[in-house]
Amino acid sequence: MRKITIIGGGFAGLTAAVTAAEAGARVTLHEAHHSLGGRARTAQGPYLTNEGPHAIYSGGPHWTWLKQRGLLGELAPLPALEAAKLRFHHRGALRRTPPLGFLRHSFRKAEQAPVDVDFLTWATGVAGEAAARAAASYSGVALYHHDPGALSARFVQERLYRASSIPAEAHFVKGGWGRLVDRMAARARELGVRIETSSRVDTLPTAEGPVIVATALPSAARLLCDPSLAWESGRTVLFDLALRTRKGDPFAISDLDAPGWVERFTTQDPGLAPAGEQLIQAQLPIGPDGTKADGVAHAERLLDLGFAGWRERTVWRREAVSQGRTGAVDRPGTTWRDRPAIDRGDGVYLAGDQVAAPGVLAEVSFTSAVEAVSLALRASRTGKGLDLNRA
Repeated sequence: MRKITIIGGGFAGLTAAVTAAEAGARVTLHEAHHSLGGRARTAQGPYLTNEGPHAIYSGGPHWTWLKQRGLLGELAPLPALEAAKLRFHHRGALRRTPPLGFLRHSFRKAEQAPVDVDFLTWATGVAGEAAARAAASYSGVALYHHDPGALSARFVQERLYRASSIPAEAHFVKGGWGRLVDRMAARARELGVRIETSSRVDTLPTAEGPVIVATALPSAARLLCDPSLAWESGRTVLFDLALRTRKGDPFAISDLDAPGWVERFTTQDPGLAPAGEQLIQAQLPIGPDGTKADGVAHAERLLDLGFAGWRERTVWRREAVSQGRTGAVDRPGTTWRDRPAIDRGDGVYLAGDQVAAPGVLAEVSFTSAVEAVSLALRASRTGKGLDLNRA
């Protein structure tokens, strides 16, 4: 019954807690906030918003893991007629279908793309510049980055392929991701995990056994006094809006001229807003010098095109900038293996969406959490661990 301490009660921390407890470890989880969830937290109140648009991809390992444990819960299916209301902003106009060249390119598997070339250069050589730029912009739905074309071709193509798959990989947790967090926390407690909220940890408790730090990378760097724990992430404006319901609004708008995504989440889950209202969540990536006003203006231009009379119908809105909270992005010449390693030595392990683990979006947090537990338990049995980066 080895004791494991987990710092951070988001998706990665809860995954690690359940995994470790199932393996027989005594687990204590510390969460600095008064509630669990981290970036998977769902807001309280009449509008059940997540921190930006959220979806769970069925092609990832976390999907099977959650489903096997009955944690996936009820999903909110997107009706086929509503899915057909996806619109594309291309060359200044709203269109029902994307460019044919973009469609063809989106079906290319990630393995066909090089690691050491930027996406725009590679995709232009394969499909032409127009299709390459449209594909780069569309991939922003899973990147939250203002310039996907400048990132590694392999990295972007994997996300483009997954985000545009047919049938769609993206699914929606009914009631918001907070429901998923509640189920994971309940499972952890059933297994005997001691969960302490409003419990900020400022000193690493290494004397009590292995420690898994499942916080955002900047927080982990401060806790471990290690400034090398850094990796590039996206910077995006989050724009939430509640409108009085009107027939004819699109399900979502994908901007193919510049990365941006606007989605009406009550299309598949009407309970996210009061009756007679619909909830829209958008994310508009901005560069290092971009401002919140830039992202808001981008969102409003898309809303003007697709949501007639939206200003007069608005009953609630909220705007924020999310920086360094949207997962890792890999530049040309780098892969997930080059990010900060999970095994930090001396019984300390990292988990989260910016560390050295494969996957898309929440899959990185999940995979790193499971690997961190595996390394910790293996090290406690043999006195040594197997680092995923060297395996």
